[in-house]
Amino acid sequence: QVQLVESGGGLVQAGGSLRLSCAASGLTFSRYNMGWFRQAPGKEREIVAGISWNGGRTYYADSVKGRFSISRDNAKNTVYLQMNSLKPEDTAVYYCAADYMATIVAVTTTSYDYWGQGTQVTVSS
Repeated sequence: QVQLVESGGGLVQAGGSLRLSCAASGLTFSRYNMGWFRQAPGKEREIVAGISWNGGRTYYADSVKGRFSISRDNAKNTVYLQMNSLKPEDTAVYYCAADYMATIVAVTTTSYDYWGQGTQVTVSS
């Protein structure tokens, strides 16, 4: 069965950095665009960043441009989210998701086929 397992979350002070990882199994990773989403309490799940199957195209939400960077290693079936200059408003549960054979990097939750269980990121002020 398909599994997406996030790791790397935690508690960090404002201005700090974290690197999230999402390890995929049970699927042909190189055929999937990957996305990172987040959901804060009382808010809808939103796109943070996305990357195409070969890493050639990326998408970033305006709120994280210049601070976050998404990358992938198809040999390791893993997608990463490097988060720098973290702010308290970045506090959320972060999820990775996989979108099969997509022609564009999708930004809506309904476009993605598989989801991880999430990892908590808490940024203190």
